[in-house]
Amino acid sequence: MRKAAIEPTPHMESIENLAKKVLLKEASALQDAAIRIDAQFAKAVSLILASSGRVSVSGIGKSALVAQKIVATMNSTGQPAFFMHAADAIHGDLGMLQATDVLLLLSQSGNTPEVKALIPLVKQLNIPIIAITGNAQSYLGTHATAIISSFVAEEADPLNLAPTSSTTLAMALGDALAIALLVSRGFQKEDFARFHPGGALGKRLHLKVSDLYPSNAFPKVEATDSIEKAILEITTHRLGATAVLSASGTLQGIVTDGDLRRMLANGLDFHTEKVANIMTKNPKTIAADAMATEALSLMQNKNITQLLVEENGVPVGFIHLHDLLREGLV
Repeated sequence: MRKAAIEPTPHMESIENLAKKVLLKEASALQDAAIRIDAQFAKAVSLILASSGRVSVSGIGKSALVAQKIVATMNSTGQPAFFMHAADAIHGDLGMLQATDVLLLLSQSGNTPEVKALIPLVKQLNIPIIAITGNAQSYLGTHATAIISSFVAEEADPLNLAPTSSTTLAMALGDALAIALLVSRGFQKEDFARFHPGGALGKRLHLKVSDLYPSNAFPKVEATDSIEKAILEITTHRLGATAVLSASGTLQGIVTDGDLRRMLANGLDFHTEKVANIMTKNPKTIAADAMATEALSLMQNKNITQLLVEENGVPVGFIHLHDLLREGLV
């Protein structure tokens, strides 16, 4: 039995307003930070670009969680990076750092004991320190080679205590660094594809028609064949179409399920009529070396479910919408 819809209550409406306030506070923190971006940010980018090593991103507590996300973003956009927990660093993990690395250290207060213990050790290694901190006058702020402000006027919670606006801002600043490095290095979508080979995102960037069509049969008939033969060819190979080729293998047309339905509507005898009488001439084709996303776009624009594939102008097979569905591109 279907449950009745729950009617909104004043309490639920206040929850909705609270959610809006949180988002607006965090958005405001981002806008304020954008205004404060200065030459220190450019200096931080230059320090990383000048380094032949990696970016070690470190923090403690919530900052450590944000640091791990920044590492993931940097690695996926061409900047080698690794996570080093600030507490673990002073208990042996400092050995992860190499002389050619840069340390990106996150601490909203800039004065946590683990951070204060880590900084002198890193400076002994002569490794540049980039700080993301909300307190420029803190121990971290005064000892950093470059400082990026993550100051927020208030957190998003009513008590102004829980790391909310500050962690959102720190993560956004990490994104800004990663994108600045991406643009500075001329990182292209082909590079992005190399780092994202799996999943739908990677497939959109590197999967080609030639990766898909060979797994399909290649139904084909000649223009002089009977429509009955075309029906058998379409039914056998279950692609919803058959190519119409000349004796020498050149493309003359295509017969689809739609052509067959129109034939029946016109009362033609499929035993005696020839393929030439119902085929569609000059069918849509796609090159084998085209991107799979190009095939998808063409199918969507033309409202069709299959395309003939050509290599150097020679028909070689079919790519079907089901192929793209199977790969998660739709």
